[in-house]
Amino acid sequence: MNSSNLLNLANKFGAPLYVYDSEKITSQFQRLTKAFSGVGSLRLNYAAKALSNITILRLMNHLGSGLDTVSIQEVKLGLMAGFKPESIIYTPNGVSLEEIEEASALGVQINIDNLSILEQFGSKHPDVPVCIRINPHVMAGGNSKISVGHIDSKFGISIHQIPHLLRIVELTKMNINGIHMHTGSDILDIDVFLYASEILFETAKNFKNLDFIDFGSGFKVPYRTGDIQTNIEELGKKLTARFNEFCAEYGKELTLAFEPGKFLVSEAGHFLAKVNVVKQTTSTVFASVDSGFNHLIRPMLYGASHEIVNLSNPKGKERYYSIVGYICETDTFGSNRRINEISEGDILCFNNAGAYCFTMSSNYNSRYRPAEVLWHKGKAYLIRQRETFDDILKNQVDAKDLFKKPKAAAIK
Repeated sequence: MNSSNLLNLANKFGAPLYVYDSEKITSQFQRLTKAFSGVGSLRLNYAAKALSNITILRLMNHLGSGLDTVSIQEVKLGLMAGFKPESIIYTPNGVSLEEIEEASALGVQINIDNLSILEQFGSKHPDVPVCIRINPHVMAGGNSKISVGHIDSKFGISIHQIPHLLRIVELTKMNINGIHMHTGSDILDIDVFLYASEILFETAKNFKNLDFIDFGSGFKVPYRTGDIQTNIEELGKKLTARFNEFCAEYGKELTLAFEPGKFLVSEAGHFLAKVNVVKQTTSTVFASVDSGFNHLIRPMLYGASHEIVNLSNPKGKERYYSIVGYICETDTFGSNRRINEISEGDILCFNNAGAYCFTMSSNYNSRYRPAEVLWHKGKAYLIRQRETFDDILKNQVDAKDLFKKPKAAAIK
């Protein structure tokens, strides 16, 4: 979709607004599928946490994707969206045994990432197939805030704990049908990813009845023209050859699984915000928009850099602006960005706003969360209504009777 389409959508649905392009999501899914076409059995499990709108989940199911979930709520959303239980993998972190049992009762694939829960679940449910999440102690991404495979990570069972893990499996006689890892986001060095994969292959040799090996995801996407990204085609060629070789050694054709989130939806998303005020100080020109980290927190939380475009004045003279929000905090989207001249009322577009953007939004400062629109086959479909004041109050219980002043005693 082009800038004109986006500007029209802002005028039609209002701002702030999230817009997702189904064609881009589809092309990314097909690109990843093609890169690993040499594998006998491939399963792409979309990471629901990236963008969990039920219409997006239905699109993924339509494309033939499985679903990667991290909470019982995401499992239930996936089932509502039409995913079959067996096509959903549940990979929580730090949850109770009770939640894992609830997910297991729904028939989804369980993935456990700590020894304590593994032993408890295996003792109670030895016949339920379980995948094990391994921490390979490899930092494949460059940002420690989004890398989860390093030695200090809370995620996964350390490779140094494999002997303990094997003792638990032997004592409980539990059914291990998968091995999993996720090193983190923004993977650039394919050789580092392949090194981590070798650790996973070595671990897999300890289990004789596996059905799949899940390599996680975290592929880097470009955030601006000319930006570096994971070479999916090269990774596909190298990992496919090694995976097929391992399957031959293992004596069984296994399923190669990934759980892409950002790779599928990041570039498909655009966040539109209106400029409230242009403010000149002694050293900076601020353009303040009708949004903040209540809608798009990634720049503030991760230091993420989203390209910002002025849709209302695409041919204007470029000037330097710091784009900030209306939240009563430091909510800077970008400092000293070179953008076509901005005036109050202009619509700015934040690109790469499909992954971990709306899903991390909040009602901070009692602000409303924005609407969401899906651009599908040349038409716009509203897939989430803009919140109202009633939504702010919806689950609050107004205990106003607690603070009633006692009636004054009558004067006789």
